[in-house]
Amino acid sequence: MTSKALLDAIAGALGQPVCVSGRLRGGDICISYRMTLQDGRTVFVKTHDAAPRGMFEAEADGLAWLRVDGAPRVPRVFTHALASPDRPAFLVLEYVELGERGPTYDEHLGRGLAALHRTHVPRFGWNRNNFIAVLPQANPPSENWGEFYQSARLAPLLERAQHVGRMPPSLRRRFETLFSRLPTLIGPEEPPARLHGDLWTGNAICDNKGQPCLIDPAVYGGHREMDLAMMRLFGGFSETTFAAYHEAYPLYPGHEQRLPLYQLYPLLVHLILFGGSYLAAVEAALTRLLPS
Repeated sequence: MTSKALLDAIAGALGQPVCVSGRLRGGDICISYRMTLQDGRTVFVKTHDAAPRGMFEAEADGLAWLRVDGAPRVPRVFTHALASPDRPAFLVLEYVELGERGPTYDEHLGRGLAALHRTHVPRFGWNRNNFIAVLPQANPPSENWGEFYQSARLAPLLERAQHVGRMPPSLRRRFETLFSRLPTLIGPEEPPARLHGDLWTGNAICDNKGQPCLIDPAVYGGHREMDLAMMRLFGGFSETTFAAYHEAYPLYPGHEQRLPLYQLYPLLVHLILFGGSYLAAVEAALTRLLPS
């Protein structure tokens, strides 16, 4: 049941009372609601009882950053607020009515991602730090992708995984070997792409017009193969999507061999948050990159 304090806070922020509120299924991190306002608008609300400070503000900025010509739809942001003593932090978005995938969904997703990635940014990183799930994600500006990937992506998660007891010393040593070889593994130099940053199938939904819509980003300027590697890691995307992407923005040779390198980041995120089988998955990715 939605708390009165939360309903009152949202009504005050939007200038309209909330007439109907219902909790939605799904989501590993946040609690979400569909709310109907007195003026007839329907909005999507996310809350979290212990949201890291600034998490929803960063998500709101990230959604706005993804809104570029030719890219997939992203929901509009209405408002957000930090936690207070009587209610959790929250984010209010345009409610996206879901529908069945239309015949052009997969192609439009692939071409839309290509358009997003081709909207290059000045440097790797972003203008603020943000989060992937609830884990902090630092985005210092950098001119060098390999240095950024090591120092701002992999190394912080290694430290965190070690802190929570999920990084055996033998595995940490293999990462040190990986870092020594990173310049030869990262692939050809490319301009920084505008990345979604957390692109698993649950974050690419289908609207009521049968077209793709991106949600829950962890944005930054990075190597475009990061988004594509995550899409391959967890599945759910068709070969039509990847073919449409490649036709619109061809990938450099060797991208398939680089998949385990760029899957290490989301695998470490999941190792820290969920443990279990993700340790074996991290080990398998390293074995593919560092065969004995």
